[in-house]
Amino acid sequence: MAFGFQIRLPWDVPSAPVRSTTPSSIEIDGHTWPLKIVRHQRARRYVLRMTDAGGLRLTVPRRASVAAGVAFVRSQGPWIARERVRRHTRVEGWQPGAPVWFRGEQTPVLCDDTHVQLGECRWLKSSDARTLREEVEMFLRALAARELPERCLALAATCGESVARVSIRNQRSRWGSCSTRRTIALNWRLVLMPPSVADYVILHELMHLRQPNHSRAFWREVASVCPEWREAERWLTLHGRDLL
Repeated sequence: MAFGFQIRLPWDVPSAPVRSTTPSSIEIDGHTWPLKIVRHQRARRYVLRMTDAGGLRLTVPRRASVAAGVAFVRSQGPWIARERVRRHTRVEGWQPGAPVWFRGEQTPVLCDDTHVQLGECRWLKSSDARTLREEVEMFLRALAARELPERCLALAATCGESVARVSIRNQRSRWGSCSTRRTIALNWRLVLMPPSVADYVILHELMHLRQPNHSRAFWREVASVCPEWREAERWLTLHGRDLL
């Protein structure tokens, strides 16, 4: 059976409901949020995410305190406020001048009647895009399709590895994956990250060609080709949600 190894987003974890009396809502900064608490056997830390329905979902490690988890949720007021605005922006669409992540920087989208500009990139508007957000994402996905396979193959050559194929996908729960057939799949959103962080994601997947796991041996391989991998992981933890 074919199988793969992925960098999963830290909030993408299977879970089961907590079978005890827990709060079903929580008030933060004057706003009441529906709250669902689930416990995960392999979770190593509390994980908070906002659901598509506009509630909060807290994942609790196997032996961790639910009360401490609720306190953690209360401490996340600034993130919750930012996430609420981000989701509202996603629904309402972007306006000219809106900041967009691009190569690790918050970059304003500029446009006129015929062109759109994001950083150093300027292009003709597409007749297929219905909103400014669609316009920008279409451009970025095309840019990723041009840049990321070439970068992956170049890094593979530097590491002395061969790759059968590189594909670019619109993944919602992982930054990249590696299969036993030596194929690499990368999330197009890597072009939104700092180049050093995007390189880390690619190198992470390439090292799965050597170690098809997340063992200590795997992380030694990662460190040998990307000494700054911890800094890249920290950036992803801090900003990863903002890219989706």
